[in-house]
Amino acid sequence: MKKILITGCSSGIGWKCAELLHRDRWDVHATCRTEEDLENLRSLGVSAYILDYADEASIHRTFDAVMAATGGELDALFNNGAYGQPGAVEDLKTDVLRAQFEANFFGWHELTNLVVPVMRKQGHGRIVHCSSILGWIPAPFRGAYNASKYALEGLASTMRLELADTDIHVSLIEPGPIATKFSANALEKFLENVEWETSVNLAGYESEMKRMRKQSKNTLNKFTLPPEAVYKKLDHALNAKRPKAHYGVTVPTHFMNIVRRFLPQRWVDRIILGGT
Repeated sequence: MKKILITGCSSGIGWKCAELLHRDRWDVHATCRTEEDLENLRSLGVSAYILDYADEASIHRTFDAVMAATGGELDALFNNGAYGQPGAVEDLKTDVLRAQFEANFFGWHELTNLVVPVMRKQGHGRIVHCSSILGWIPAPFRGAYNASKYALEGLASTMRLELADTDIHVSLIEPGPIATKFSANALEKFLENVEWETSVNLAGYESEMKRMRKQSKNTLNKFTLPPEAVYKKLDHALNAKRPKAHYGVTVPTHFMNIVRRFLPQRWVDRIILGGT
C-alpha cells in the first residue's frame, strides 16, 4: 500500500480525500487540529494525528509519528489545511496577516521540507498542494488569503523546477468554489479580526458578509462542486506517470484562467469587480 500524509482533514476537501484514498487502498495518515476531529477521522479507518501548521513543534511531532508508523517511507504529501481571512488590506493588522501566513504558508513549507529528504532517499514521491484560484487571481477583501496563496504558488513552482532531475513531482490543485465549511470559517475570522463596523469599507463588508452566509449553505450547482471534484485531480496528481503542474477544478477557475491570458488587465479587473 502506498503511504500518504494529508493535512486539514477535519472536514471538506481533506476529509473526503482521506476517505476516498482509504477506499482506494492507500495507507492514509490524516491530520486535524482537535481531539474531537481526531476520533472522527479514526472512524474512517485511517491513522490520525494532531497537527497545527502554526505550531512548529506540532509539525515535527506529527511528522516523526508518521515516519515511525510507515517505517520511514512516504509516497505522497497532500498539503491541504488552511483558512481564509477576509478583510480589506487597509483593515488588516499585521499580526492578522502574519497568522494567515503561519497557517497557510510557513507551516506548509516546514512540513514539506521535512518530507523532501525522505522522498530523495527512497528515490520517488509526490507533493501536492491545495492552492486556490486566488493564488493567481486577486479578489477584493481577500488580500490576506490571496497573498498566502500567491506565495505558495511561487514557492511550489520553484521547488518543482529544483526537483526536475528527480522522480519527485510537485503539483498545485487550484479549486474555485467547493462546498465546504470554508466560507463559514472565513466569516468567523472576519468577525474576530476586523473592525468592520467603523471601517470606511462598511458597505462593502455588509455585502461581503451576506455573500459568505449564502456560500455557507453549500448549495451545489455548475459553479460550486463537492469535494469529490478535488479528489479526481488529486488522484491524477498521485498516480499519473506525468502529473500536471497545475490542476484547475471548477468552471470559475477555468474561465478566469482563460480571461487572464487573453484580456487586458483593466478588463480582467472589471470582470472580478462585477462578480463581487
